[in-house]
Amino acid sequence: MEQGSILVTGGAGYIGSHAVRQLVRAGYDVIVIDNLTTGHLNAVDKGARFIFGDVRDLNLLDAVFRKNHIVGVMQFAGKIIVPESVSNPLTYYDDNFTAVLSILRAMRTYGCKNIVFSSTAAVYGTSKEPAITENAPLNPESPYGFSKRAAERLICDCEKAYGIKHCIFRYFNVAGASEDSSIGEAHPVETHIIPVTINAAISGREMQIFGNDYDTRDGTNLRDYIHVLDLADAHVLGMKMLLDGKDSAIINLGSDKGYTNLEIVNTVSEVVGIPVHWKYGPRRAGDADSIVASNALAKQLLGWEPKRDLKQMITDDYNWRNSHPSLYGRNKATFTREDRQNMIFVSKSQSTTALYEDIENKDRQHEERLRKLNKIN
Repeated sequence: MEQGSILVTGGAGYIGSHAVRQLVRAGYDVIVIDNLTTGHLNAVDKGARFIFGDVRDLNLLDAVFRKNHIVGVMQFAGKIIVPESVSNPLTYYDDNFTAVLSILRAMRTYGCKNIVFSSTAAVYGTSKEPAITENAPLNPESPYGFSKRAAERLICDCEKAYGIKHCIFRYFNVAGASEDSSIGEAHPVETHIIPVTINAAISGREMQIFGNDYDTRDGTNLRDYIHVLDLADAHVLGMKMLLDGKDSAIINLGSDKGYTNLEIVNTVSEVVGIPVHWKYGPRRAGDADSIVASNALAKQLLGWEPKRDLKQMITDDYNWRNSHPSLYGRNKATFTREDRQNMIFVSKSQSTTALYEDIENKDRQHEERLRKLNKIN
């Protein structure tokens, strides 16, 4: 296995921070890049080195790759809220596609041949398969899903052109927190049903379950959920697979069975010890009866399957919220001396010419020559 550093983009976010912790525990040298727009510096493992910056900044990326021997990249940086993507498609393509384009430019230039990409099962759209496999038709239904699918396609094209191998993970819903309750999910507005239900139990506010006439075991929507630590473990295994010289792969990560909304509400009441106040609301347009992902290929290639069930997800999320009422608190405007101890301050490259392909540089030179000859500013 080639020795060097693993670069984790978005490593201060919910899933990224757990992956960073698991990488550090597995003995990897880890560098994190995050612009902290939704991430939290306190979530980054102290065993990793942190660089504050945006992964789309080519001047920054050039300097990071030039000064460090990066042997693999884990790409988490991006945006994930489907309704927001419908209202802001330009933002989502920039965050989810341009970020990957920038990383791949740096990887090509500096000979980094391994990328683990955290994608989404939203690339499948609404599927009729009982447990969605990797062979299911790709039919994203939102700018979020399309932006992730476009990034996947680019990654696959870069293997053909430059030999950059990939492990792409597609999954649905993630829940839970670290076992010691030190890091967990912390979004300004929670939209995921598990933290929403836990918050309802703690606050005493009534919540709604949308629809009770779906074709599931109790009439409520059935969805796939995996523990964030199981997800992080899969990403570490995916990186190891690539570093060991194995072939590229696109892999679904799922529970193979899923849980219903009513099962989530009842399990939260059991774990928290407080009845959740809820009522049935109307169906939401477009909600499918049941959506889960198969994990058969993950078992075959990685020896991976979820270890933690719904009760463990809810227990860990509740413990995290109960021990951190303000979660990570407000994002700090200034870094403390302690913060700076694990940070790398990088002088950005003055030129990014090396990150572009020859044909691009020739086009740029041609334009510059015409501007100069014709005295156009």
